Amino acid sequence: MKDAREKKIGVGTGVLILNKGKVLLGKRNQDPKKTSSLLHGDGTWTMPGGKLDFGESFEEGAKRETLEETGLILNEIEIVCVNNDIVDTAHFVTIGVLCRDDFEGQPRVMEPEKITDWQWFDLKNLPAPLYFPSQRVLDNYLKQKFYISR
Repeated sequence: MKDAREKKIGVGTGVLILNKGKVLLGKRNQDPKKTSSLLHGDGTWTMPGGKLDFGESFEEGAKRETLEETGLILNEIEIVCVNNDIVDTAHFVTIGVLCRDDFEGQPRVMEPEKITDWQWFDLKNLPAPLYFPSQRVLDNYLKQKFYISR
């Protein structure tokens, strides 16, 4: 087992896509071997997003991950929050990115091994359980906070 000094922190994005007041969420595969998430989240609902590639800006990473996962092309986006997501097996800094009604296409399941369905949900009637990094981005957005200490 590695000690804390040998472990690395990852950086990723959570993309909050709004369409007429509804948020896009995907159902993560129930099988933990297929989702390969260090943050655990099998069977939860999540927003598009994922790890940044070396040299990418937050915006580039958010657009790339969204296209890879949903087939949507994001246009105007903005950084809305940052979260420090830690569990026993991983530590990620999650950058919350917002896209308000400015995208092209219809969401499609592009990686069926990871996400089994994409759906639009009213912000006042979200499904459960939510993937905790996505829940935190939503909390920040709804409370209009860039960072919430936990």
